[in-house]
Amino acid sequence: MFNVERIKKDFPILKKKVRGKKLVYLDNAATTQKPFQVIEAMNSYYREHNANVHRAIHQLSEEATQLYEKAHEDAANFVGAAGMEEIVFTKNTTESLNLVAYSLVPTLKRGDEIVLTQMEHHSNFVPWQQLAKRHGITLKFIEINNNGKLSDKSIEKNITKKTKIVAVAHVSNSLGTINDVRKIAKIAHENNALCVVDGAQSVPHMKVDVKKLDVDFLAFSGHKMLGPTGIGVLYGKKELLEEMGPFLFGGGMIKEVGWKDTTFIDAPWKFEAGTPNIAEAAGLSAAIRYLEKIGMENIEKQEKKLVDYTLKKLSGMKGVVGYGPKKKAGVFSFNVDGVHAHDVSAILDSEGVAIRGGHHCTMPLMSLLGVSGTSRASISVYNDEKDIDALCGGIEKVKKVFG
Repeated sequence: MFNVERIKKDFPILKKKVRGKKLVYLDNAATTQKPFQVIEAMNSYYREHNANVHRAIHQLSEEATQLYEKAHEDAANFVGAAGMEEIVFTKNTTESLNLVAYSLVPTLKRGDEIVLTQMEHHSNFVPWQQLAKRHGITLKFIEINNNGKLSDKSIEKNITKKTKIVAVAHVSNSLGTINDVRKIAKIAHENNALCVVDGAQSVPHMKVDVKKLDVDFLAFSGHKMLGPTGIGVLYGKKELLEEMGPFLFGGGMIKEVGWKDTTFIDAPWKFEAGTPNIAEAAGLSAAIRYLEKIGMENIEKQEKKLVDYTLKKLSGMKGVVGYGPKKKAGVFSFNVDGVHAHDVSAILDSEGVAIRGGHHCTMPLMSLLGVSGTSRASISVYNDEKDIDALCGGIEKVKKVFG
């Protein structure tokens, strides 16, 4: 059975007092807390295996290399990739998406079109925007409807034979909208376009199978799925990674260097120039094992219950305006009438409740909503109804202070 109280005990920071109150952490869309298992895996690497990978034949290097390559295998299995050759490690989701953008530049020409959505995080917006500006490429946007979902008509209208790339969030980090990326990928492929997916908010919370979704690229981050900061993952179809050239150059990704030219080793290593974040890879493996032990299906089922509970509580509060669809992931953006999101966050913090206030790296979306920002609560495996009750109690205090 899914036992949240038992899970909470694995996270040492949840014992912390904040402003004299027990910590209630609801800023998981920004980053998640780390269980003992992840912290120990990273410490164990430094204590017992610390060496560079792919560099030497001594035992420590062999151990570090095995650990690092095992992390690629774990990530591949976690998202249903064919093997570790389809998994590239980066610093974060942002770098993964930039890797795709920069590496695909040679395949694009002036007049081509890139299609985004109006709900994209800046990490899946700005790289394509800047690429389009520099290379004379047209940027188009799939519109959202009043319910915070993508418009089917806008999808059909914007993805055409001129489209080369469709980049879309699997789950909106501001609205909690779950997008049908399988459908979008199908339409993209019918128009000979590639589908790039920002999976930062989906992979930690639901079972994601890249082969079933048939997406071409999927990016996500370790730190949003109970793992450490400093490590991100890019899944790419093997044939595409083989065709693409690297955009970072240096040690660790070469086959042979001559005075006039250099040849590169195969994917994924040709995309991982320099010494990688090895301890972070160990932490990522531990995070994956932790999530798999609970079971992604169980996590999704439990979080759905908590989403329903949260929506019911928030919708019953006077003066609280929510954003996004009713059927959604565990991301709740809201505003309290007459109160700035930063003030809401500050007062909640005084009650020990950690949420986010601001534009959440979705400034174009905020302009569409007609707000400068929102307050955002977001859940993970260690959250329960008591945490949501604390959130709502804090909101009532906000209303009293500004009433």
